[in-house]
Amino acid sequence: MCRFTTINIMNNIFLIEKAIKESAEIKLKILENQAALSLIDIIAEEIASALKNGKKVLFCGNGGSAADAQHLAAELSGRFYFDREPLSAEALHVNTSFLTAVANDYSYSEVFSRLVKANGREGDVLVAISCSGNSLNILKAIETANNLKIITVGLAGQTGGKMRDACKYIIQVPSTDTPRIQESHILIGHIICEIIEKSMSKKP
Repeated sequence: MCRFTTINIMNNIFLIEKAIKESAEIKLKILENQAALSLIDIIAEEIASALKNGKKVLFCGNGGSAADAQHLAAELSGRFYFDREPLSAEALHVNTSFLTAVANDYSYSEVFSRLVKANGREGDVLVAISCSGNSLNILKAIETANNLKIITVGLAGQTGGKMRDACKYIIQVPSTDTPRIQESHILIGHIICEIIEKSMSKKP
């Protein structure tokens, strides 16, 4: 007996179409928001300027946002569209010994802020990713970064949460659906990486 009935297939096709349409609609809202487009450009150029001045970019996020943080850091420290010198970019969660030690000895809320304090310097950039904008460890990292005069950039969902008032720059994806927000975050991140590469390739 076939496991896949006509009804199941139709239900799945409906789900697939719904997810793709929702994702496309959110991206179109961003496309139509000139203020958001300008902000993406401003953030990308500010990060490029920091990198040109010998500064670094630190990324942080939890769960899927941690994956996005690591993904975007790799685009900069490795390569994106073309061969070039590696750029100083790091996701703060990749050292699992540090992460588990600090979470165990202090608190999970301290895992990112402690590394920002250890490795961050004035003029660096922290890119903090949180769909809710309310993750405590992210907020603590932003607070530490602000105290160190590190440029703070937030990628969040529709409301921005508490990150909205904590970051120098924040991009709020017009959705409350976590998967759809994350899909837009990686699109925005890729655009920022592309602008940075082009900016870094310009001759002074």
